[in-house]
Amino acid sequence: MGRLFWKFFLAILLAQVAATIGVGATFWVWGQARELAHADNVPRALIDTRPSAVTIVDAAEVALKYGGVPALRELAARATSSSIFIIDADGHELLGRIVTEEVRAAARPLLSSDGGNNAVRRLIAADGRHFTVFVRRPDNDGAGAGREHFRAVPPGFGTRAGGPRPDQPPGAGGRPGPRLPYISLIVGVLASLMFAALLAWRFLRPIRALQTAFQAASSGDLAPRFDKAPQGRGDELVALGRDFDRMSTQLRALMDNQRRLLHDVSHELRSPLARLQAAIGLAHQQPANMAAALERIERESVRMDKLVGELLTLSRLDATASLAQSEAIAITDLVDEIAADARFEAAARGGDVAVSGVAPVMVQGSPDLLWRALENVVRNAVKHSPDRGAVEIVLEVAADKVLVQVLDQGPGVAPADLDAIFQPFYRSNPSANNIDGHGLGLAIARRVIAAHGGTIRASNSTKGGLCVTIVLPCSAAP
Repeated sequence: MGRLFWKFFLAILLAQVAATIGVGATFWVWGQARELAHADNVPRALIDTRPSAVTIVDAAEVALKYGGVPALRELAARATSSSIFIIDADGHELLGRIVTEEVRAAARPLLSSDGGNNAVRRLIAADGRHFTVFVRRPDNDGAGAGREHFRAVPPGFGTRAGGPRPDQPPGAGGRPGPRLPYISLIVGVLASLMFAALLAWRFLRPIRALQTAFQAASSGDLAPRFDKAPQGRGDELVALGRDFDRMSTQLRALMDNQRRLLHDVSHELRSPLARLQAAIGLAHQQPANMAAALERIERESVRMDKLVGELLTLSRLDATASLAQSEAIAITDLVDEIAADARFEAAARGGDVAVSGVAPVMVQGSPDLLWRALENVVRNAVKHSPDRGAVEIVLEVAADKVLVQVLDQGPGVAPADLDAIFQPFYRSNPSANNIDGHGLGLAIARRVIAAHGGTIRASNSTKGGLCVTIVLPCSAAP
């Protein structure tokens, strides 16, 4: 087990033990309070105040009235189901039984209470003597050991050494009081121990899986590892595993793109380097053709410089998610200037570049990057158009978006390649088109448009040729 497991385990265990001790102590204090309250109420509970006891007291009153003291004594002596106690004015019980002070104290408030049920009653005999009459609550009625308070033996007779005295309430003397519930505490601690271990293990298992995944990723293994986790579980650690899978998928895609880019760059650089070496070899072998060889070397070096520049631009766009500079750009003026430059290039082949649907609208972004993106799309359309072919640029404004459509009259692109043409170094049927280029123009255009918050897509026009649609967010009218 690692350190994290023990941190989780000890923290949860301490919380559970503290809760268990707190609950146990609360119940213990509550039990103590109940015991004390019960001890305070024992003397009063020894007096029977039920209707049956009132009936017996009524019978004692009738016996004293019509039979005198002898009849009252005989009634007390013959009572079997209930114990009738009769105390005279001097405090002596009529049958000689001893009544503790606790019982006397419990009888006084019942005797003096107004509106009571007369369970404790003062009777007056014919000779003027006063008697206090009440009934003892039975022993099995939950009032405690009544015989300890109503006894016919002297105090201390027949008691054990160290035991409770007869005039003491239950719980006093040698009987042990309530104790802390140790068994409940031990059970609570064991249960806390088990659940703390389970919970700590539950937290530690996905963390170890993540640790294994990170170790594999550091070794180059970026395969998904949490894709089989249940989708319906609301577990943050499982969600973290899925996020790791998404991250590893993106990293794997970036690494694959990097490998493919390095492969394509090496392939693209190999051809001009081979031609440079061939031109240098011809210059050494045929000094008379030095001028033609130098012209060839210059042309290949310019081509390589252009390729390196496009690669740097593509790398910079991939590395930065935000624009280095941003300002308001009049998209109409930008398109007109690009069309003028492309029109000059198309005129050499008898073609033309037309702009229609001009709308005064502003776009927020980088002028240089946006110029390069639109120029790559327009020049790509000019290259793929046939001789005397026309390229049309259409501008439209819809809500807060501006649409720039570039249509050519070339052969178009196979439907399966419409999205692939925006990948670096991808060229659709280069042998048939015989178009010079490296396949980076549209890739740069896609990244620039995406950096400006827009989209770019290609489709085959119904009139023939390719239609590239660029959508950019508008900022305001100029």
